[in-house]
Amino acid sequence: MNRPTQSREITSSSPRRRSPAGVGRRMKPGASAGPDLSWQPLYRIGGYAALVFVVLVLVPVALVFAAPLPPTQGRAVLEYIAANRAVYLVELVSFVGLAVPALLVFGALAVALSRVNKALAAVGGLFGIVSETIALALGSSPQSLHGGLVVLADSYAVAGTDAERAGLIAAAEALIAATNAVSWGGILTAAGILVLSLVMWQGLFGRALAVVGLFAGVLGVVSEALRPLIGPAYLVYGLLLPLWFAWVGWKLLKIGAANRAPAP
Repeated sequence: MNRPTQSREITSSSPRRRSPAGVGRRMKPGASAGPDLSWQPLYRIGGYAALVFVVLVLVPVALVFAAPLPPTQGRAVLEYIAANRAVYLVELVSFVGLAVPALLVFGALAVALSRVNKALAAVGGLFGIVSETIALALGSSPQSLHGGLVVLADSYAVAGTDAERAGLIAAAEALIAATNAVSWGGILTAAGILVLSLVMWQGLFGRALAVVGLFAGVLGVVSEALRPLIGPAYLVYGLLLPLWFAWVGWKLLKIGAANRAPAP
């Protein structure tokens, strides 16, 4: 009659097997999820690329004081390029070329955030990289910045008849319409910032930068989608972009310079 009691005692006193450390345990999102320091060279590249991005934004902004923004009508643009060729080329190279450092920033940031939330970091990085690839493929940027317009302006300057000039103006109008239209590249850039900032909110890089990124991302999607309608109001998002990139670049440089823990 004592066997059941004895069986219970043996069962309760027998040692329990321990599962391997970490198995069956859930960690809070972002908890102790520091960046992978084996990617430090990429973080440094991304940090310096962010600074280049900011410079490429600020240079054309400064040139606004030297010459007004390019107009949006065919004849006016062709005459503007003839009168302000150097300024136009600098603006064109800057606004199209900034896609290159932006590619590096999005790639480095996605890798840095991958330990916080792998899926969202990958999606945000993909949005950003695809958006900048589209920008490079188009080779143009609002307002009325397109390499083809430079060629048309040269031809317009030497055109000998009204018929030739009318044809060049019509071609310029078509390029301007395509350049100043709503671009999926711009919308995806803002979407990439928004998604990556959601990951920052979960951990790493700080909540302040996450808030700025979330605001910039939401505002950017709306501003890019409605750009032909909102006019100068787009400037608010335009100023937030270099601020976000500069802040991200500083964070990436700090991670890139961090000391690695010695191997055990």
